[in-house]
Amino acid sequence: MAKRASAERSLLSVAPALWLFLAVTLALQIAWRAIEAPPQARAQALPEPATPDAVRLASLGESIAAAQLLTLYLQAFDNQPGISIPYRELDYTRVVGWLETILSLDPDTQYPLLMASHLYAQVPDEAKQRAMLDFVHRKFTEDPGRRWRWLAHAALIARHRLHDDALALRYAQEIARRAPRAPSWARQMHIFVLENMGEIESAAILLGGLLATGEVSDPSEARFLTQRLEDLKKSAEKSPPVSKN
Repeated sequence: MAKRASAERSLLSVAPALWLFLAVTLALQIAWRAIEAPPQARAQALPEPATPDAVRLASLGESIAAAQLLTLYLQAFDNQPGISIPYRELDYTRVVGWLETILSLDPDTQYPLLMASHLYAQVPDEAKQRAMLDFVHRKFTEDPGRRWRWLAHAALIARHRLHDDALALRYAQEIARRAPRAPSWARQMHIFVLENMGEIESAAILLGGLLATGEVSDPSEARFLTQRLEDLKKSAEKSPPVSKN
């Protein structure tokens, strides 16, 4: 009891000036916190990806598991603590490097190509869109039989977002040439791209050749394409001749 009374007396014996100083200090600190700007989250730069060999070594040969972890890291990178980073602000050279590494570790996965064509290629930045389409095209050439669908989507982006008919036609033609087992709609994309470009006669010739070779086995699809060919021929007849001068 004596000690407690002594402590109470010691607090009561503090000089009023000191209490005033403590009160003013506390008030200033509260005011400073109130007017101070909140901490600004900063976008951490996407690091360079490790080489596939380094990842294989670090993962003790578990390449597929490592690829999945790298995919999760890359996919979540735009949502860092306190900030959401628009895809267009990422370094796309490094993004491509990450996607390349993931595919090298797990060539059977389709997810990096999905990310490239459906996420990173959607940014309103033409240079970055083209970088993603070029990546998809390069990876298509390595395995056309399983990766044609991503190049088909790239052709649609080139046609409708970039308004680059020549690039869309190039991609569509490569699907027709390199992926013979792709669905007919994918193998016929180049015909409709040509039509959209105004190359009606060329589209009609290609479509006629497709029907003549017997590649179209489904009766309903053959009827549709036959009607389409007739429509193209009529359009060609109505089109004014192109001057050669």
